[in-house]
Amino acid sequence: MTERPHRNFYGRTKGKTLKASQQGYLDKDLLALSPGAVDWDANPERTPLDLATLFDGKDVWLEIGFGGGEHMVHQAASNPGVGIIGAEPYINGVAMLLGKIRRAGVENVAIHPGDARDLFDVIPPASISKAFLLYPDPWPKARHHRRRFVTEEHLVPLARCLKPGAEFRVATDIPDYVRQTMEEVPKYGFTWTAEGPSDWRDPWQDWIRTRYEAKAIREDRAPHYMTFRRD
Repeated sequence: MTERPHRNFYGRTKGKTLKASQQGYLDKDLLALSPGAVDWDANPERTPLDLATLFDGKDVWLEIGFGGGEHMVHQAASNPGVGIIGAEPYINGVAMLLGKIRRAGVENVAIHPGDARDLFDVIPPASISKAFLLYPDPWPKARHHRRRFVTEEHLVPLARCLKPGAEFRVATDIPDYVRQTMEEVPKYGFTWTAEGPSDWRDPWQDWIRTRYEAKAIREDRAPHYMTFRRD
């Protein structure tokens, strides 16, 4: 049996009381959208997921912290030839995503309602073609910067999961998060692909504005769009 690591988790896992419809989505839909055994209790040996069977041999993308699910459903609907796994510990966001999946009718998705680090454990090496980190928790206080995703604890296992040449997209409206992203991500096997200012000022061509981005713009914070390539 693999020894279970100690992992601190600092974010919220639940917010306000769910609507009856949202609780229904969780009860009826979530289990069927599981990527497989991810949690330590269900998979103490950390047996890798069978992504080829899960998505019928399609390329697999990963969204880390999908929020309300707008972007994930948009990408799934726009790219039916791809399978997309989303990881999100905030159960209210998971419920929102499930509602959007029903309305959009997309089937090429899987959901891990928990810590992305547990998912990284069981994703086979070099199996993910594209990853998204969009408006992650900024942890603005200096003493909390180590809690941000763009640290060694997260970037090393993410890099292991990505195929050589895979794309890693990061969007944030927090200048210091931009700084830390640009300092840390290249340390762990990634190359920034920007050639000019428009590459980080303008959104990706297939971008859909999320509610988090809309809030940032209303509050006069400029979005930054950073694209990295797995070496």
